[in-house]
This record gives sequence, C-alpha cells and structure tokens, in this order.
Amino acid sequence: MQNYKKILLAAAVTMAFSATAMAETLKMGIEAAYPPFNNKDASGNVVGFDKDIGDALCTKMKVEKCEVYVSDWDGIIPALNAKKFDFLVSSLSITDERKQAVDFTDPYYSNKLQFIAPKATTDFKTDKAYLKGKVIGSQRATLAGTWLDDRNVEDDYGVDIKLYDTQENAYLDLTSGRVDAILADKYVQYEWLKSDAGKAYEFKGEPVVESDKIGIAVRKGDPLRERLNKALAEIKADGTYKKINDKYFPFSIE
Repeated sequence: MQNYKKILLAAAVTMAFSATAMAETLKMGIEAAYPPFNNKDASGNVVGFDKDIGDALCTKMKVEKCEVYVSDWDGIIPALNAKKFDFLVSSLSITDERKQAVDFTDPYYSNKLQFIAPKATTDFKTDKAYLKGKVIGSQRATLAGTWLDDRNVEDDYGVDIKLYDTQENAYLDLTSGRVDAILADKYVQYEWLKSDAGKAYEFKGEPVVESDKIGIAVRKGDPLRERLNKALAEIKADGTYKKINDKYFPFSIE
C-alpha cells in the first residue's frame, strides 16, 4: 500500500508539473516601429518578421501564451532587465557593449549597414572627403549610429550626425531635406525604398558593415536562452523559418 501511495504521489507531482509547463506564459518585447521587422497594422496589432519569429519560437517551446509588450527603442534593454518582458526580439545587433547588459541567443538573421540618399545625388560617396560637412541621419542607440559616431571621433570625418528616436522620423527628415543621407540596416531601408515616400531614393555605395548579426536578448544567466536556441534550430530545420523569411523578403536574410 505504501508503494502504491508513492506511485500516486509521483504521478500527481508529474501531472502538476506538466500542467504548470503547459500553462506557461512568456512576454515578448518589441519596439514595433521598425518595418518590416516590427511595426503595427491598421488595427494597432504588432506585426512583422520579429513578431512572427517570436511566435514560432513560443510554439516550438510549447508555451501556452506568448504576450507582446511594446517598448521605446531607447529603453528596450532596461525594460528587459526590469522584467517587463522575458525576451527581446526586436532586430537587436549583437555587440560587445550589449553583451555586458544581456545574454544573446544564436543569431536569427544577418544584416548589413548601407547609406541611402536621393537618386539625384549621383556623386554620393562613403569616403571621408565626401562625407565631411554632410548631414547624416541614423536611429539613436543602433549599430549605424555607433558606426557614425566612431568614424566622426576616431577619423575626424566632420559629419553632422542627427540621431532619431525612430527610423520613421529619420525618413521624415530625409524627405524634407533636413539630412543628406541616412545610414541604417539594409533590409529596413529595402522595405522603405519600395514605398511611395522612398521612390526618389536609393542605396549608395557598398555596405559599410557586411555582417551584422542579430540576436534575441534575455537577462544575464537566464536559462531561457538555451530553450530559445533549441527552438530556433528547430524552426530552421523544419522550414518554418524559411516561410517567415519568404513572407517578407524575396531572398534569404539568414
């Protein structure tokens, strides 16, 4: 009888653990102002490549509910560390500086940094002599913004750098003539150049950064990182990742 009670107790603990696991809710942090990777549709719902990847990872991890939390870009890492959400999937470049604050998963896509400027600017160059005195826009706290700052300080490019809270505000100043060019992620620019507002603009020169690895961030030491890595490998292996990629791009960004 005693052994039978032990078996029943073990079964009850297992069932309780399973029920807890099935009832797990994870909170996904996203900027929601960086199309096509993350933005809001006409109904105010968060959509985009990042959101689809996050949802696919939650499905693989058998998470019952995956909630989306929107955060301003400038405060998105502090919000993660303040436990406002559990993981951050918002096109975040993996950098040594950010690694001091958060842990990253394996990269879930690769990016490049490239300038865009008016098509009419046929003499545009990315060298120091040309950029000196030009007004170049970029989003604040991004790899592109850091690249501009580094060149301006280390190499004395003499660039007038304007940093913006969102990529969309940078585009507004470009179309109004307040900046000469923008440096940003190539695949975000690719999407904007297809829009009505972007028709008069084009990529200029070669990418200034060829391999910008993008990762999902979690709090330091959080075991969720390994679960996300496992799920990421699975969605790449079973074709889910490719379906999401093909929904947004006619080429692979992996």
